[in-house]
Amino acid sequence: MKSFLIAGLTGLLLTTLIAAEGPQSPNTLTAKEKREGWKLLFDGKTTKGWRGAYMDKFPAKGWNVEDGTLSIQKSDGSESTNFGDIVTEGEYSNFDLMFEFRLTEGANSGLKYFVVEHKPKPAGSAFGLEFQVLDDAKHPDAKMGRDGNRTVGSLYDLITAKGKQVNPIGEWNTGRVLVNGTHVEHWLNGKKVVEYERGSEEFRKLVGMSKYAAPAYNANGRFGEAPIGHILLQDHGDKVSFRNIKIKTL
Repeated sequence: MKSFLIAGLTGLLLTTLIAAEGPQSPNTLTAKEKREGWKLLFDGKTTKGWRGAYMDKFPAKGWNVEDGTLSIQKSDGSESTNFGDIVTEGEYSNFDLMFEFRLTEGANSGLKYFVVEHKPKPAGSAFGLEFQVLDDAKHPDAKMGRDGNRTVGSLYDLITAKGKQVNPIGEWNTGRVLVNGTHVEHWLNGKKVVEYERGSEEFRKLVGMSKYAAPAYNANGRFGEAPIGHILLQDHGDKVSFRNIKIKTL
């Protein structure tokens, strides 16, 4: 009887604590997350902490904040040539990054990391490693590349996301990029889908088999091996929304 009483009191205490804290709203941190060192990269109300790639301010149009989401508006489907990509003002090396994304039908975007704004500015997106954000069923990029390495959750054009579960178009998906030293992981909806060692012989072999083997991508050092860089959200001419973007430095 005593053990049942203790268990009951413990359960009641946990329920009380959860009720006191309440359900977590988008773009907020729990007390536990704050203690662990998580920081919001998007506050749900403003574009504070972001600017246009290769710009000193946020794009004047195309990106907007509404109902707690940060969205890039639809244009002509081209890469980074309409409203432009946005990057964090801060740079990161070892980190745990979480974000949610919501696709529209046929949409393409991406979250890049270790982005360095080398000059001259490239014709398309700034160079960096990319967590692919894509409607695999309707966007043609899913069938390009090699063995599906341009599908959602993949390390774009390098490593195919395996064993993933993707929520339907119009619903939120949760992405995660974990970087600890040379070790990198991509997670999609709570499941690890990509794992690699940045700068390893195998990684460099994959780069050599990809579009990133071109000299332009390696003019300022080996592609994907910058020691520190920005986080980037891509304008690829389609409407895509983001929220709950948060990071913990390791």
